[in-house]
Amino acid sequence: MRDEACYTCDACGEEIVVPIDVSAGSSQEYVEDCPVCCRANIVHVEIDDDGDAQVWAEPEAN
Repeated sequence: MRDEACYTCDACGEEIVVPIDVSAGSSQEYVEDCPVCCRANIVHVEIDDDGDAQVWAEPEAN
């Protein structure tokens, strides 16, 4: 299991590294501003039974 993963910001295309908190459950969703362009992203985290995380993001609707 890794303790961080990355997603690509939909607005600017930067790869953003985020920490993975397995104590928050196997399916997580939260809003985070991109540290590069400051646009809000809805970050989705899915952790499988082996502890591997899939992370992706989509722009937050205005």
